Amino acid sequence: MARIAVIGAGMGALTAAARLAVAGHRVAVYERTDTYGGALRRFEREGFSFDTGPGLLPLPAVYRDLFVKTGKEPLESCVELVQVDPSSRHVFADGTQVSLPNASRAGVVAALDEALGAGAGQRWGDFLVRAREAWDRTRRPLLEEPLWPNWQVLAEREPYPSVPHKRLLRTRRAATLAEIGAWELRDPRLTALLESDALGHGLDPRVTPASAAVLPYLEHAFGTWYVRGGLRELARAVYERCLARKVEFHFGADVTGVLEKDGRASGVELADGSVAEADFVVAGVAPGVLDRLTEGTPVRGDGGVRPQPAAASRLTVLLALRGARPEGTAHRTVVHARDRDAELDALFGTAARDPHPTVTVLRPGDPRLAPEDHESVTLTTVVPARLDRSCDDLTDHVITVAERAVPGLRDRLLWHEVRTPADVADATGAEGGAVPVPALAAGGGRLLHPSNSTRVPGLFTVGGWAHPGGGLPHAGMSGALVAGLIVEGPEFRGSQ
Repeated sequence: MARIAVIGAGMGALTAAARLAVAGHRVAVYERTDTYGGALRRFEREGFSFDTGPGLLPLPAVYRDLFVKTGKEPLESCVELVQVDPSSRHVFADGTQVSLPNASRAGVVAALDEALGAGAGQRWGDFLVRAREAWDRTRRPLLEEPLWPNWQVLAEREPYPSVPHKRLLRTRRAATLAEIGAWELRDPRLTALLESDALGHGLDPRVTPASAAVLPYLEHAFGTWYVRGGLRELARAVYERCLARKVEFHFGADVTGVLEKDGRASGVELADGSVAEADFVVAGVAPGVLDRLTEGTPVRGDGGVRPQPAAASRLTVLLALRGARPEGTAHRTVVHARDRDAELDALFGTAARDPHPTVTVLRPGDPRLAPEDHESVTLTTVVPARLDRSCDDLTDHVITVAERAVPGLRDRLLWHEVRTPADVADATGAEGGAVPVPALAAGGGRLLHPSNSTRVPGLFTVGGWAHPGGGLPHAGMSGALVAGLIVEGPEFRGSQ
């Protein structure tokens, strides 16, 4: 039985802790804040309750597997999972609207044909077939295995089978998401639909490799899910599973250093001067934090992969509305920017803030989240990391955009709260409130993440800033990979 110190109580760290504990190790978690869950936080006021982090769960199989592997109670015995249908409603720049069924290719094709015109659904359906091929090619090396030592193969090879396109007397294939939209989908509304997943992760579709086609495919193939009571309930369930497996938790415990002895990790030092000895250390922290813990010694990376600084964060506006949610209201509505180029320039360039950004509106209609005959609504938009705390103008813009999806919103508004990138930074420790993106192939490897193993034997990294990157499913996968590497050793090659 080994002693394992886990730094941080984010979702990747929690999943690793539960798996390691059930394997017979003695696990202690040290979290600098007063709670668990990382970005999965909850805000409560006057009977209203809101998720301040992710509000929907893709690929729930990751957490189902965690609960199967760590105890007899399945995930559905610990939380109530609900498949969201329609998966999403979209309000495009020209006012066109479409609701897309959950995990139904035929239903999506029919809905797009009806809303956007004959042929639109078929083009989207054909794209999903190609996206599935990209998913099949990358799923295992990107998500289910430790990062390959020869990761350059993933960096150089584009897995998306683009359609040949005649351009300037040459035959070219789409290399970016924007080119897929322009050359294969050929409709600005379909392009907005394609790019919305990448944009939601803070990726610029103009330079994001075509391999990002797996993002909309993942949602299409595995559905979109909600946890009754909010996704904070998922964090609670994983935390309680850790407690049931005798994981120790120390909250308000600020780790100030990773100790080394005889060339390997030997424990952690805390802010109060105490030391916790360990045979292995698992760090679920952002790159800058880990650098400080190792006294500036670069320990991340595998053969040249380095953590890429994320340029984007999220602004979240929490709305308390009088009146119940109307029957038939979509759980999620994406209101697309009226000028996509202006939005992208504002996010990823030096242009002024776009007054009409893409806004995601979440209306769960969950009675646990609001007093009777009232409604909790959450608005999110992508913003640059390091955005200052003063976001009054942008908040007003976001509410104005949301009125396209929620008629009469301002008349129903009781009060609102705002969560800025600074709040994300407070919760996660990520500099500027940056949000990590999922690992993607191609693009020269700039969207790969460093290996879970480090240059210091016995020190491992977990969570969104390590392989396989950001997002709730990916965090859970990183926990499984770290547990496998510790339990089985460096020969571990992922679950079969």
